[in-house]
Amino acid sequence: MMRAAIAVGLLAAAFAVPAPALAEHHDEVDARNEAFAALPYWPGYWVSEDQAGTTITGLAPAATASSGSSFSVNIMSLRGDNAPWNEEGQRRRADVRARAGGRKATGWGYPMMMNSATPLRYLITPEETIIINFYNEARYIYTDGRPMPAEEDMWPTTYGTSIGRWEGDTLVIETVMVEDPSAFFHGSPPFSEEARYVERIRLDGDRLINEVTVTDPVTLTGPWTVTIAHVRDPGFDRQIILPWDNDRTGNEDGLNTIELAPVE
Repeated sequence: MMRAAIAVGLLAAAFAVPAPALAEHHDEVDARNEAFAALPYWPGYWVSEDQAGTTITGLAPAATASSGSSFSVNIMSLRGDNAPWNEEGQRRRADVRARAGGRKATGWGYPMMMNSATPLRYLITPEETIIINFYNEARYIYTDGRPMPAEEDMWPTTYGTSIGRWEGDTLVIETVMVEDPSAFFHGSPPFSEEARYVERIRLDGDRLINEVTVTDPVTLTGPWTVTIAHVRDPGFDRQIILPWDNDRTGNEDGLNTIELAPVE
């Protein structure tokens, strides 16, 4: 009987919440629902257009359609082949190429995860947008109005620090404090930790357009802009490699192969 009385008392207390408090709660819920409704929705798995349909062999149909070789067409424009490299940038690129032979990757990192054959997903909320790929690499872009942290409160990381904002249906992202990308993935451009990246991502029909502008006083003579189009594509299904210690990708005559045992 006592338990029943307590239960009734608790239930009565729950319904005794002041009307103004309930109204305020509903207002907050309504405001959040409106904020969600105003945001773009980019469902699906997205890969850069030139790499759509890439299989486990590493061959992209767009690159091999006419030549049969994936190396005759630049399908990863973010590598920086056409960037305005200064003397230091050219020196770094030569050093990266010299060390690339036989080197295994530990991931894509930023910015190359935005230009790879590994599908991306966009999880959009009013406070942040999360971009994640099949290898569980993730970028967190805060869109809650916070400013970029003070320089003394940041340090270089593989994906940098990103702050974003919405300009209509365009997501504008500013990213700083990125470690030399080539230190993480040998196919990345060797920008310095002083590089600043600005992306403008928008949906155009069935394509996501990402305009990337990079400024780096250490390696570039001026701003460099490249535009990447993404399309929905399931990509290739393969075991998630984390932490890349089960990599079975080999190489024979310039083509990727699948080995029977992990490759050291």
